[in-house]
Amino acid sequence: MEALDLARWQFGITTVYHFIFVPLTIGLSLLVAIMQTVAVRSKDPVRKDAWTRLTKFFGSMLIVNFGIGIATGIVQEFQFGMNWSEYSRYVGDVFGAPLALEGLLAFFLESVFLGLWIFGWNKLPEKIHLLTIWMVAIGTMLSAYFIIAANSFMQHPVGAVLNPETGRAELDPSQGSILSVLTNVTTLAAFPHVISGAWLVASAFVTGVAGWHMVRHHNKARELGVETTDGAEHHLMSRDVFRPAVRFGVVAMFVSAVVLVISGDFQAKIMFEQQPMKMASAEALCETQSGAPFSILTVGGPDAFAADCDSVTHLIEVPYVTSILATYDPNATLQGVDDLNAQYKEQFGETTTDIFGNEVEADYRPNLFVTYWSFRLMIGLAAFSAIVAFWALWVTRGKGENARTTGSKAFAWFTVLAIPMPFLANSAGWVFTEMGRQPWVVHPNPLDPTVRLMTIQGVSSNPGWMVLTSLVAFTLLYGVLAVVWFYLMRKAALKGIPIPQRDEQTDELDTPAISFGY
Repeated sequence: MEALDLARWQFGITTVYHFIFVPLTIGLSLLVAIMQTVAVRSKDPVRKDAWTRLTKFFGSMLIVNFGIGIATGIVQEFQFGMNWSEYSRYVGDVFGAPLALEGLLAFFLESVFLGLWIFGWNKLPEKIHLLTIWMVAIGTMLSAYFIIAANSFMQHPVGAVLNPETGRAELDPSQGSILSVLTNVTTLAAFPHVISGAWLVASAFVTGVAGWHMVRHHNKARELGVETTDGAEHHLMSRDVFRPAVRFGVVAMFVSAVVLVISGDFQAKIMFEQQPMKMASAEALCETQSGAPFSILTVGGPDAFAADCDSVTHLIEVPYVTSILATYDPNATLQGVDDLNAQYKEQFGETTTDIFGNEVEADYRPNLFVTYWSFRLMIGLAAFSAIVAFWALWVTRGKGENARTTGSKAFAWFTVLAIPMPFLANSAGWVFTEMGRQPWVVHPNPLDPTVRLMTIQGVSSNPGWMVLTSLVAFTLLYGVLAVVWFYLMRKAALKGIPIPQRDEQTDELDTPAISFGY
């Protein structure tokens, strides 16, 4: 394999791996903040104790996830200089600005206040302590915004011009400079979609973990007998602690789903205007077509998708849907991959120059096999959460003393199975976003295509063996970190929440401190 392919594999592997932790941190920090808010506002001491326990329970897992996310995220920025030095040279003056803001503002905000939240229990005033976790949640979303702003410049460059003397893109006041980068319409479309995707990840996680413990305590109560003291304690844990957490997770799922659908629809319209090739590749639409359908199943294999678009066969199609996704008009005309490729060859040239000055044939089509299936995996895996949500609402129906829980082991395992689905959907979405942009590392703005860079022109001139060495090293290291992360998260999740006990003298509940006993 060439250094270019190895560098792309390395960045892809490390990015997808890092993004396992990012959405859970973003989403869980908000959900934990809401949990603590409910606890602080509760007048009933039993309810206050329950939500405080849930806050600390899920907060302990937030801390683990946050720590691993930092360790894996640092590698990302170093790769720009290691494997993508020509890209860094070309857009460093633009791309570095939002990354600097992310590090200096958002990262320090969330890190400092997370420390205050961890060590401030029973030391800071209750409402001040509550503010710290809200600052963490705000910090994680700010961090996401700056990263998305940087990525959106790669998708739709604004605020910069090409300096012909240096051959570099530079921020320009006449184009809006950094303000245009931060208010890029692509950023404004992508941000709510990414954030709501993170909420879905966290809400599925909360629902899955809480659902498992609700079933466990329900069955333990029936095993011991609800009329016994121990059985009654397990019954109350199932009904008054974990059932509310399940329903809270389900509500968060529905909210995130609504925002996902609305923002995704808006993002599709923006994508059609800015990157029509990506829209066509999402459907593997080879020829220009009016009233383009959305295919459920397409065959042809990787070679057919990548090399011979004409051999792609759509077996199951829903009429007009792709045209509606692109424009709201069911009869809208969408350019096909082959026609766009021919158009781009005429506009940008049939050949391009690599970093060594060699002329190579230009092909402006992304890998259709990857873009087609990643787009469908993104939608399908995210929709899986709806099954869990409706099932959870049904088994936990009722109010007060009539509030129901379930002992169904099938439900418990299904909620656990649903936990990784939004993670995978998020990863598939980013694979589609980045692979659909190819062969560009900075996609030309249709209104001003002067700022552009092909992926083949952005890679470093490192020998293949050097990139392969770092690829193997990072993959092995990340594999070890994955095992450590899974072990810590699983241990924390299985540990559960201690059954509340009352002090015989004060009659106060023994609300536990946040646990670091891993």
